[in-house]
Amino acid sequence: MKMTKLATIGGGCFWCTEAVFQDLKGVRSVKSGYSGGHVEHPTYRQICQKTTGHAEVIQIEYDPTIISYDTLLEVFWTTHDPTTKDRQGNDKGPQYRSVIFYHDEEQKSAAELSLKEVASSIWTSPIVTELNPFEIFYEAEKEHQNFYKQNGSFHGYCTVVISPKVAKVRSKFADLLK
Repeated sequence: MKMTKLATIGGGCFWCTEAVFQDLKGVRSVKSGYSGGHVEHPTYRQICQKTTGHAEVIQIEYDPTIISYDTLLEVFWTTHDPTTKDRQGNDKGPQYRSVIFYHDEEQKSAAELSLKEVASSIWTSPIVTELNPFEIFYEAEKEHQNFYKQNGSFHGYCTVVISPKVAKVRSKFADLLK
């Protein structure tokens, strides 16, 4: 049995972040959900009210012998704007904040170094991404899982917002694709 690890990140809408990580070699699964708030078992409706404290996040189960945490972070920095507080494009609110929930001290150190070296080399404005210890992940409702794969060809948000991010990953990180 292969060993896997977890990474929990938020880079705006979880439909977008889920879509860009699903096709990477070494990624076993990607689940959309909520983390970082004070309400137990929040719903999407509650998150949208901006009162739970949760961010829309994805939880990535990955094989570190195939893809490193550092590589996941490089894809993360490249595929969202970590310089805008509580916003990604037209999506506004604290649920869309840029955040890394580290699972251990090794991930914390890697995230701090990646923010300093990788993110800062990509973005010229100050990085506002939060680095927080992981506490709990609440899986989002079924209709939010695999959203792009199920709706990408006909849902307007997918066409306008997600497809360009997926295309960017396929171009820039072609060697990482399954």
